[in-house]
Amino acid sequence: MPQPPEPTRRELAILQVLWDRGEASVRQVYEALRDELPIVQNTVQAFLRTMEHKGLVSHRTEGRAFIYRATAARDGTSQRLLSRVLDRVFDGAMDQLVESAFELRQPTAGELAKLRALLARAEDQLPDDERGEDAR
Repeated sequence: MPQPPEPTRRELAILQVLWDRGEASVRQVYEALRDELPIVQNTVQAFLRTMEHKGLVSHRTEGRAFIYRATAARDGTSQRLLSRVLDRVFDGAMDQLVESAFELRQPTAGELAKLRALLARAEDQLPDDERGEDAR
């Protein structure tokens, strides 16, 4: 099965609501987004129809309401979007991507601990001849 197309910014906001909730009606999606996006309920409904046509969501009927759920996986979608940013914005330079993230905001102590663990795991997977002097 081919991957669904990359979601637009508003489609991604709708997907995030569905990923967080599992499923939601048009009204529930609208209520979750109305404070952060200038959007009306009919627009949310139109987006969801378009997203279903694209293969990003599906729906079931409950009474008169359509209940939507994401068919696009969160991990796969975020990896495709990040890969695109890495390639297009940073020309594949992961260190520049991370440096830009640090410039946006200071990481928390928990995030730093997780980053250290990720770096250690990545370094362990390097061939011996690619490890820095500090790793020996």
